[in-house]
Amino acid sequence: MIRFGIIGTNSITEKFIKAASLIEDFSLTAVYSRTEETARKFAKRYGDTTIFTDVSEMARSKVIDAVYIASPNSFHSEQAIICMNYGKHVLCEKPIASNTAELKKMITAAKINKVLLMEALKTTFLPNFQSIQNNLHKIGKLRRYIAIFCKYSSRYDAYKEGTILNAFNPIFSNGSLMDIGVYCIYPMVALFGKPLSIKANGILLESGVDGEGSILLKYKESEGIVVHSKIANSYIPSEIQGENGSILIDQIDTPTNVEIRYKDGRIEDINQSQINNSMYYEVNEFINLIKRRQFESSVNSFKNSLITLEIIDEARKQIGLTYPADQAEPTYIK
Repeated sequence: MIRFGIIGTNSITEKFIKAASLIEDFSLTAVYSRTEETARKFAKRYGDTTIFTDVSEMARSKVIDAVYIASPNSFHSEQAIICMNYGKHVLCEKPIASNTAELKKMITAAKINKVLLMEALKTTFLPNFQSIQNNLHKIGKLRRYIAIFCKYSSRYDAYKEGTILNAFNPIFSNGSLMDIGVYCIYPMVALFGKPLSIKANGILLESGVDGEGSILLKYKESEGIVVHSKIANSYIPSEIQGENGSILIDQIDTPTNVEIRYKDGRIEDINQSQINNSMYYEVNEFINLIKRRQFESSVNSFKNSLITLEIIDEARKQIGLTYPADQAEPTYIK
């Protein structure tokens, strides 16, 4: 049994708990929140759990083996390193850190303390994404990857009325590229690796985060196109183009319908059966790695997470997007 503590008491945490509860070896034993009232209210729904309002205290405790971090992006690195310094395994929500420098410190902490660190980016573990990987050879020489994820944020109306919530606050290393664009970039990296060059565009909001943007990425014989937004919806599927056909992907973050359309007009359904709660697969991978005493995922590997953040860092540089976390003092590593 792997005993989990959670950091973050929001809707994504609730979905995580529901997904993890489908796994026999999962047990929720601790909840952290900055306020005792919030922690107690959240924990009450999930049975016998210990409440913490101090991350270090939870990390030191003997009631957990691992931590799931779903706090604002700017807190990920510090909280993860604290937990790893006390020997706790860490599953950290995407994006795993504010920038590449933070992630490198997190990886160092994981290696020094001999614990598992994994980015909780669900897409790459889904059966339909693995089907895409397994069927790429059918479309011939690869020429273009197009990933589109544009979702009008439920918090944008409040922003337009003058209330800046976390989703549009640079203090928390938020914005479209970090929260939405990562879903387009990470699968591309998992499929094709590191690009040779990138060119980025973005629309910066008055709060200091990006509302939307696009990236053109150059590979040796192909290109990647990423389109992301938190201020407009899109209804266009994503696509991987090859010389013999294309793979159409209904939703790049959670593919539920994937098919190959060949240049001769044939259509091949390559869908695989998937559990409705898409977070199940990443949690299952994380728990199995702990049980096997493996401290890095071969799917959401350190390399893939680093390349993804390198692309995001460069895109932010090109569009003039900076965060307070970029100048933050480093967290101590034991």
